[in-house]
Amino acid sequence: MTDAAASAETPVRVESCELCIVGAGLAGVNALFVASRYLSRSQRIILIDRRDRCGGMWVDTYDYVRLHQPHGLFTAGNIKWTLGQDRSYLATKDEVLAHFEHCLEVVEQRVRVDEYFGWTLESQDESDAIVRLTCTSSDGELMVVQAQRVIKAGGFGVMPNDPLEISSARITSVSPDFCDMRGDAMRASDAPVWIVGGGKTAMDTAHTLITEYPGREVNLVAGSGTFFSDRDRLFPVGSRRWWGGRLATDVFTELGRRFDGTNETDVATWLRTTYGTWLTPTTANYLLGLLSESENKTIADGLNQVIMDHVVDAVDRDGDIDLVMRSGSTEKVQPGSWIVNCTGYLLRGDPPPPYEPYVSDSGAIVSLQPRSATFHLTSYMGYFLTHLLFLNKLREVPLYELDALDLRNKSNAALPYVLGSLAIHNLSLVVDSTPNRVFLDCGIDLDRWYPLPRRMIATTRFMLTRRRRREHLRRTLDTVRERFDVRCGPLGS
Repeated sequence: MTDAAASAETPVRVESCELCIVGAGLAGVNALFVASRYLSRSQRIILIDRRDRCGGMWVDTYDYVRLHQPHGLFTAGNIKWTLGQDRSYLATKDEVLAHFEHCLEVVEQRVRVDEYFGWTLESQDESDAIVRLTCTSSDGELMVVQAQRVIKAGGFGVMPNDPLEISSARITSVSPDFCDMRGDAMRASDAPVWIVGGGKTAMDTAHTLITEYPGREVNLVAGSGTFFSDRDRLFPVGSRRWWGGRLATDVFTELGRRFDGTNETDVATWLRTTYGTWLTPTTANYLLGLLSESENKTIADGLNQVIMDHVVDAVDRDGDIDLVMRSGSTEKVQPGSWIVNCTGYLLRGDPPPPYEPYVSDSGAIVSLQPRSATFHLTSYMGYFLTHLLFLNKLREVPLYELDALDLRNKSNAALPYVLGSLAIHNLSLVVDSTPNRVFLDCGIDLDRWYPLPRRMIATTRFMLTRRRRREHLRRTLDTVRERFDVRCGPLGS
């Protein structure tokens, strides 16, 4: 849309800036932090998000959610938390959202940031070295943003889960995003609860119900099962940080060494046995979630039963209520019971976002999303790709991009190990292409949990071996591309 055309249709606000960031979740605020290291106070940044505040998925998610990792490792750049809690503390939703606000305040001390919350990106076009973004507000106002550079930080596009659609009207179907497990409705009932799903949301929900309502019947329909990284092994507390656990860089490097693009079952067995924890008898899924042994035990001890199947419906039959499974089996459900939809949020692709390369042909538009993933986490994408953008190296560094959504649909089993190999491969290229301060300022580096001497040893080991191992990682990713017919390679491949 040109400015003249827009003005002829309806009054349109036109704003100009050096950089526009669309998305104020973790990817967006990391991109914002990095940009603040390159832009001056006289240069303008516009931050847009469809929500009414910063925080991304944390704005929408269920109220009893807790961080997976120690809170200090969840941030923008190197911005410190102000909680005053023990370093191992797992922050609550409200505390995480408060830290997002704090991150914005810190960045705004360095650069000018104009926030447009409640605005949605509708379309874009690029001409004459300017990107024009057409946006609408929640009340229908139009705005055109003219920017020299744009970072579209959509991330994984996590949306709230709706309740499962079921046939029986004699049980209550809810989801955590619309029904707080600690709320009045759940507290007023003593009926059994059936949790559907086996991932982190299901574990949070089970743990909350079991600890809030001791003795209540809680059941888990866990699908094909999930295992988690054991937080106690990866983030040991106290003096064990000096001698116990293993740094994330070492774990990812070893994963990349073991995985060859074809042997995800063997790698999953190694990772689960060495660093995992689980409560289901089978563990087909792994998506980088963390759980402690004590949390796992509390959940396992408190569950009435664990069913390895998938819920299809709940139907009334001959006066009873049958929970119908994908396998064809059924379970009798007490009238008044609750069904809580805790099925997966990540990479659902419903509807799938269109493919965009992680950087446009002109180099002016960066897209942080799973259809062109360059790291396992969008926070890493926001941090490292923004550095490469402002160093004018984003198109020249031969990063691999992965259509993670397509791979999820074709092989959920292989996805986490492909993402691990992708992250180590691309990180080795970023190391070769950026100054040391890029890594010194990277507060989302999980190795920071450990004392400096241990981090230095791991960093030295990585630096000495990264180029030698890069060829193996490249062959692995090329094998994945051919084996699954997915986009997995340098731009344009």
